Amino acid sequence: MSEKRLDAKNRWRNVVVAFRMSPEEAQELNVKVALSGLSKQDYIIQCLLKHEVRVVAGKKVARKMEMYLEAMLEELQFLQDENMSDIDFDEMLMPLKHILTILKEMD
Repeated sequence: MSEKRLDAKNRWRNVVVAFRMSPEEAQELNVKVALSGLSKQDYIIQCLLKHEVRVVAGKKVARKMEMYLEAMLEELQFLQDENMSDIDFDEMLMPLKHILTILKEMD
């Protein structure tokens, strides 16, 4: 079991909140968490409490963006080679839209 830690405001976080998500929703959440540079717990708390989620640009966030863009490029090249017509563009565009939002806020 992991070591108990206090949060940034010196509080114990010992209440568990759980909910169910579809695989697509979970994937979208994982992408947003990875690109935020926050832990999943901190990201969800910030979103649920309507705090502004600020992405701190750094090597970790830049590397995550690079990895997602490279994976997206490979997938698009594969789909182009296979002439796939049943592509879910909404699912593919979601990470790109999120990356663009982050980059716009960095200006």
